[in-house]
Amino acid sequence: MSFRQSHSLAATSLMTTSLISLTKPITPNTLKIIRNILKSNSYAGNVPITGTTPKSRNAAVLIPFCNVGGEPGILLEVRAKALRSHSGEISFPGGRIDETDESLVHGALRETHEELGIDPGRIEVLGEIGPSEMNLRGDMRVWPFVGFVHSSDEGEITGDQPFPSLDLEVLREQASPAEVATAIHLPLKRFVSSRQVRRSMFRSSEPYWAIDVTDIVKPLLGVDAVAGKTAEEDVKDEVGPGVGGRIEVWGLTGWYLSLLMKALKVEYIDSKS
Repeated sequence: MSFRQSHSLAATSLMTTSLISLTKPITPNTLKIIRNILKSNSYAGNVPITGTTPKSRNAAVLIPFCNVGGEPGILLEVRAKALRSHSGEISFPGGRIDETDESLVHGALRETHEELGIDPGRIEVLGEIGPSEMNLRGDMRVWPFVGFVHSSDEGEITGDQPFPSLDLEVLREQASPAEVATAIHLPLKRFVSSRQVRRSMFRSSEPYWAIDVTDIVKPLLGVDAVAGKTAEEDVKDEVGPGVGGRIEVWGLTGWYLSLLMKALKVEYIDSKS
């Protein structure tokens, strides 16, 4: 079944065949499952993890799994309002590849450190998801890597032992205020919540699910964090927090997350074609 077919849109039902737990903390065995799934992805091996890479017209982002409050999810950031592009948008850490970066993934880790203050040594790279896409302006290709953010005070963890949770408040305090308004944890269970997913079209051609995070972000940033946007604008661009006054994970960020969650069979699916 194609990605488009699996996202046909009418009546609703829940995907129940997730390959990882949506409620229990991430463990070493969880990471093993994710790593194996990414290896079997049709785009595995097309992204150079190490070694010399082209620097110009390339960017890299990190899709960071983590535990927060004993719950599995994805670490995301709200881009600072002062930024010239994509201000206020929910995004992954990452950015343009520098001449000093040894590889694409090195660039993603460097940017994560600069934006969120997370030492690269705490990030376990699990693989990549794809295909990569051009940014909206069409002047840069964005390469998505998947990783897990370990706690700073972590001992030896094996098997089904849960990894310690991140201290989200500490992370928010160390984030760069020039680039990051705040950091949030997106629980995996939201991807199968009918109340928090919205059908969208990636660049007017491919269906995917945008995730509503208004209730997470608004208490942190207030009413000013919510910017109105129409559904018509949704299919024309990918700039801003979301649609209809909501704050959402959408656009290229939402598209990459949809690809990753589809590979892990963590999806909200409409049942009728």
